[in-house]
Amino acid sequence: MNGKIETIEFGEVAGSASDSNKVLRNTYWLLTLTLLPTVLGAWFGIASGLSYYLSGGLGLVVFLAGIFGFVYAIEKNKNSSLGIVFLFGFTFFMGLMLSRMIAMVLGFKNGTELVMTAFGGTAGVFFVMASLATVIKRDLSSMAKWLFVGVIVLMVASIINIFVGSSTGMLVISVLSIGIFSAFMLYDIKRIIDGGETNYISATLALYMNAINIFQSLLAILGLMGGEKE
Repeated sequence: MNGKIETIEFGEVAGSASDSNKVLRNTYWLLTLTLLPTVLGAWFGIASGLSYYLSGGLGLVVFLAGIFGFVYAIEKNKNSSLGIVFLFGFTFFMGLMLSRMIAMVLGFKNGTELVMTAFGGTAGVFFVMASLATVIKRDLSSMAKWLFVGVIVLMVASIINIFVGSSTGMLVISVLSIGIFSAFMLYDIKRIIDGGETNYISATLALYMNAINIFQSLLAILGLMGGEKE
């Protein structure tokens, strides 16, 4: 014994051989809890009519400001309970930002079915990626730089398409987004399993971002290709 006591920050798990499993378990629980504020945010956006104002340049500014502001606050406070508060605030905000697209899809005769299909598809992708992460033995760290480049390209293309308003462009961007964020989900889960991420608040944020982008992209594709007008 060296007389020193190891301290563990809030949100981190350390001190045993099963650290990664504990982080993964805590991350999955917290990720499940983030569904509630997301749904509440989407409901509020639709019920209040605020969703109709979240479009075009104004919507883009609010979205980018919210993303960077919340992510900064979460990461700065990831070692305290305040990190979870900011995380839930962020997921409410993301639900609010999604409300316009959800409202548009719900305007179709089969809108509810499309939303549930997108949710089920997202859950399916998550299950597949989580399963793959447990059986893949190789290090996936080399994927990070290529995935980051892919996200930047998607972001630029999405901003351009907001002003162009091309349905074909949206379809292509959505398909690419599903592929890139599915790969990112695999990378993030594998990183937790390998012990590369020890903070479950940061881990939850990463997986939530992946899942919400996949859901949004699936919803866009289903709305464009499967929406039945009244």
